[in-house]
Amino acid sequence: MPPELWKWPAAELARAIRGRHISPVEATTAILAHMAAQQPRLNCFITVCADQALAQARAAEGALMRGDALGALHGVPFSVKDIVNTRDVATTFGALPLRGNVPAEDAVSVARLRRAGAILIGKTTTPEFGSKGFTDAPLFGATPNAWSPRHTCGGSSGGAAVAVAAGMAPLAIATDGGGSTRIPAACNGVVGIKQTIGVVPHSQALDLFGNQTYVTPTARTVLDTALMLDAMAGPHPCDPWSQGRAAVDHVQAVRAARDLRGKRFRYNVAPHGRRVSAQVEQAFRQALLHIESLGGSVEPFEAQLDIEPLWRTVNHTVWRARFAPLVQQHGDALSATFRRQIESAQDYSALDYQNAMFARSRLFHTVQGWLDDADFLVMPTLTRTALPLGTDIFDRMEIDGAEMGDIRANWYPWTMPFNMTGHPAVSIPCGFDSERLPVGLQIVAPMFCDAQMLQAAACLEASFNLLQAWPDMS
Repeated sequence: MPPELWKWPAAELARAIRGRHISPVEATTAILAHMAAQQPRLNCFITVCADQALAQARAAEGALMRGDALGALHGVPFSVKDIVNTRDVATTFGALPLRGNVPAEDAVSVARLRRAGAILIGKTTTPEFGSKGFTDAPLFGATPNAWSPRHTCGGSSGGAAVAVAAGMAPLAIATDGGGSTRIPAACNGVVGIKQTIGVVPHSQALDLFGNQTYVTPTARTVLDTALMLDAMAGPHPCDPWSQGRAAVDHVQAVRAARDLRGKRFRYNVAPHGRRVSAQVEQAFRQALLHIESLGGSVEPFEAQLDIEPLWRTVNHTVWRARFAPLVQQHGDALSATFRRQIESAQDYSALDYQNAMFARSRLFHTVQGWLDDADFLVMPTLTRTALPLGTDIFDRMEIDGAEMGDIRANWYPWTMPFNMTGHPAVSIPCGFDSERLPVGLQIVAPMFCDAQMLQAAACLEASFNLLQAWPDMS
């Protein structure tokens, strides 16, 4: 067996398996062994499907030896955030009251990865129902950052990002309702995409037409992200936003990446009234130089943006409608933070909600205006690197010693807008701070330009030359 198979990108694993240089059983066994060694330290899985994964791997090996038609991800292990349904495997939503919940069928995204030949190895940690930008819950405790035991991994897809960053899963299905894929991707130095609305069907959304949540890929490389997106994307009857979407070859776009000549980037360091740390700004300014060195042009844009009141009105109202009965029945088994979030929406009226939806439409037009005469927007994913482990969503935060206010408004002001508007956005690692904590760069594209966005991300990924950087595994 080749050494350190857990470090191999999914694209390399898939190619080696297809070429019979390694077997699905070898790949799965190596990653399960690495998971077992790292799980006590990182606590990023709620459920590990070792027996089922090995059975799937043996079946995949049989298909390979028979010469059956193989999917693009044949024999490649993947994990699933534990709010995405998996057939016959517990889906707890990170909540004690649902620890025995076992779905009868896969979510569409999971079913499609299985159809591509990928092997489910486990369910990753999430705060209760993906409700905050940190990853801890009474069900499993806390998941630390892959790079530092003293810092948060972000959230709510923190387990997914840590698993990928630490080589415990080459690919991870995550979700993003306000930055929940991009925040932990930035904290842990991996790639996290929130694709255009409808590119990946969302089979668990309750409000199909007002939906702002996305089922998303997380991976270490842009190419692996494209592989996942190609497997997960495409129309499905369950999701009206997915209807009529033509097939797009994201992998081909990424493989064709050469430079950024002729591409126009508009950038903003922080919305008006917000602050960014000196080290994050330094890494971001270096990223702008990389764009220019690759032939792209950069120019600033101004942003008067306070998305928090709009996002809170829409999102918390949805949460209250969905979870108030659960809180009433099982309040003692849920965290105080989760209960407080549900209670915070009790004074919103139907009029408040509809006015927020009007504001959401205005925000869409604002973003469209930013993209006039531009191919992409770029900004820091987060205004500072990972916060200390144990920080609560209702705490205050600091940036360079200055006390700031609300964490959502001040730590990730640039993630929530694009959930509301539907534009694609991807976070890629662009450097580290002095504590060796990753810094994320966010790229935003016009609607349906996911392939072009990933192509630009691939150019920058190659220029940054960070793929050989791994967290300490000791």
